[in-house]
Amino acid sequence: MPLDKEIKTQVIADYHRHETDTGSPEVQIAILTKRIQQLTEHLRSNKHDESCRRGLLKMVGQRRRLLAYLRRTEYQRYLALTEKLNLRRK
Repeated sequence: MPLDKEIKTQVIADYHRHETDTGSPEVQIAILTKRIQQLTEHLRSNKHDESCRRGLLKMVGQRRRLLAYLRRTEYQRYLALTEKLNLRRK
């Protein structure tokens, strides 16, 4: 289940660093967060969808790696992003 085009463009517009930015860590993390929320809702009603659960776990791992990279390289941007997305941080 991919994100709707309108939702994805809105997320990119909210988190981009410049006008043509679509691949910065902030944008990637925000898109993954939206997809994770969407799949979590799907799994609440479809408890036995194991392939969806596997995809969800892969996305969570990818987001965790991107957050670790952002934390290592630019800590202030990491703090701002986790605050804006309401993500727990360690």
